[in-house]
This record gives sequence, C-alpha cells and structure tokens, in this order.
Amino acid sequence: MQAADSLMFITTRPEVVFVRGEGSWLYDPEGRKYLDFIQGWAVNSLGHSPKTIVDALAAQAAKVINVSPAYYNEPMRQLAARIAALSGLEKVFFTNSGAEANEGAIKLARKWGSLKKGGAFEILTFENGFHGRTLATMAASGKPQWEHLYEPKIPGFRKLPMNDLEAVRAAIGPKTVAVMLEPIQGESGVVPFNDAFLEDLRALTTEKGLLLILDEIQTGIGRTGKMFCWQHTGMQPDIMTLAKGIGGGVPLGALVAKDSVACFEPGDQGGTYNGNPLMTAVGLAVVNEVAQPAFLRQVEDNGNYLMAELRAMSEELGLGEVRGQGLLVALELGKPVGSKVVDEALKRGLLVNSPRPASLRFMPALNVTCAEIDAMLGMLREVILSAGNGSISSVDLL
Repeated sequence: MQAADSLMFITTRPEVVFVRGEGSWLYDPEGRKYLDFIQGWAVNSLGHSPKTIVDALAAQAAKVINVSPAYYNEPMRQLAARIAALSGLEKVFFTNSGAEANEGAIKLARKWGSLKKGGAFEILTFENGFHGRTLATMAASGKPQWEHLYEPKIPGFRKLPMNDLEAVRAAIGPKTVAVMLEPIQGESGVVPFNDAFLEDLRALTTEKGLLLILDEIQTGIGRTGKMFCWQHTGMQPDIMTLAKGIGGGVPLGALVAKDSVACFEPGDQGGTYNGNPLMTAVGLAVVNEVAQPAFLRQVEDNGNYLMAELRAMSEELGLGEVRGQGLLVALELGKPVGSKVVDEALKRGLLVNSPRPASLRFMPALNVTCAEIDAMLGMLREVILSAGNGSISSVDLL
C-alpha cells in the first residue's frame, strides 16, 4: 500500500508532493519549484515559512506551548487587545478554524436573540455564500452542491439573492435575529457585494434591531488592502469572523463582537485549543506586520497591478471579466475549462485555483512582489497560448 492510500479520499489531488516552501515558492523532492498563487486558499498571508512566523513559533515554543483555556496566557491577551483596537469591536474569542469562528457567530447571534429579541433565531444569508463545513455553517452557506447533502439540515437559515435590499427587507420577520454574509464571496468565484448595498444593509439592520455578521475569513487581515474589508465602506458589523490569513499558515481563527453583543455565559462556548499560546503568538506576529500602513498600501498597489495586467491579458486573448479587491482576484475564462488550465499550469510550475468551471482565482502572499506577479502572468499566458497544441484545445479556450 502506498502512503497516499492511507489518506481518506475527500478530493482528487495531483501526484506532486511539496516538501519545502519559501515566500511565494514551493519545492518538490526533486527540487523543482512552483510559483504559488493559492497560498493555502489565502491562508499564508506572509508566504511560506516566513522568518516572522518561524521566529514567533520558536520563541513561544521555548516558553509554553499549551495552557488550558480555563486560564489566561499572554499571547492570547495581547492578540485579543490588538484585534479589538484595530477593529473597534471590543470582544474576541479565538478558534482553530474559520468554520468554528462562524459556528460561534451563529451561536452568539442565537444567544443574543434569546435574550434580547424574544427568542429570535433565524439568520438571513445569501445564495452562493460559503461559511464553512460544520453542519450549521453548511446550512448557512448557499452552495447549490450542498442543498441535499447531509440531510436533515440545521434549520433557521434563509438564502437571499445578492445585492437585493428589498429581498432582505421582505424576508425579515419576528424570528429574524441577524444577516450574515461575506463582503466578497470567495469560494463562489470572488464575487463582491456592492458598496451601496452593504451601506444600506447596515442601515436596515440597525433600523430593524438586527445583528450584522460579516464573514471576513477570506477577506480579512489585509487581503483587500485594508485590515478588514468592511473598512472600505466604514460599515462596521456587530460580529466579525476571521481565520485564514490571521494565522499566516497555522490553525487560528477569531470570533469578534461588540461588547453589547458578547452575551455568552460560562459553559456556553469553549474549546480545548482555543486561544492556544503557540498559535496566538503567531497570530500576533502576523497581525503586527500586516497592520503596518506601508504594508497595506503595498497590498493595494500590487493588487491594482495584478488586476490591470490581467485585464490587459484578457483583452489581448479574448477572455472575460477581472474582478476582486487587493490580492483576492478572479479572471473569467469565457469557457468552462478552469480545471484544464489549473492542470496545465501545474505542469509548468504554477499553482492557481479554479473556484468555478470558467474562472480562475488568485490569492498570492500579501508580500508578493511585482516580479513574481509578472512571472505568474508569463506562465499563465503560455498556458493559454499553447491551447491549440496541448491538453487544452483552442476550441475550448480561445
């Protein structure tokens, strides 16, 4: 039996095995290098094995690795204070994943509804949204593929069309407690909500006495050029969830809320590793680096450069729309050949993702360089231009 046979099958993986990473690059056992524009699905905010994270891990591991969550530890306290100061949301609960953070947000909203809104529990979410893989977060998500999976679903969620304020208004009833959304839907293909809709939604939820929950798991921690995506509009949520980039590659998430909403009581919420000092020490190092104004300006500048160059390529090669913000960007291919492009790119040493059959998603390290962006564009252009000579037919793509 080969080693890979011992892994439970959950997805088709290519044969390549990565043994080392540095910045924007990964290496296989033969030393071949691959330019990584996936970075663990927007997780490795500072790239592979950055000195910032290596040093934080080593320093904290030499002090204490784990403390029961029944006690304080110093990195936990410091990171909570840093997130609260950056967001203006006063209370933080640390988790091990984004799904766990969203699960906590759902619990917190329902607890708040039981105390403040006569037992209201229903949460309005949006079509094609993605909030995680627990039973509750899958029920909250709007992925069509999950509609009949793992039945019966957790009740209490209603899916609405994007950017339709009147649909939200019409769906609000006596049992509605919150509205939950990703400001940019990442897994559905980098599809942003309109700024005007977000601003109007904040006004509507305030008017109706509802909570606004923003899932910033993919968009938070500098990914869009601001520390949090909502800062582009200024419409502060009542509850925000973070993960992926906050740990820079280690398992860390956060449920962040206004003090007036943080109504958990002893026994309501917890977790064996939540607020682990080893992980929160890394999170503090990552957040301190990303939060620097010069760092965020560079994310914005490089994101603008990436989008401009992709638009030029799209116009030249007759492809489709380029959309996104900062360093979360999608390119429409015009044909459902995303998986073929991904496979051919891998053969040439490039890692990209196809979240939908006809689109590519780019999630490089936040400190990616313009030279690395140019290298990616060059490889991608070769893949597309070779369409008539290889595994991707020119009829399919061009």
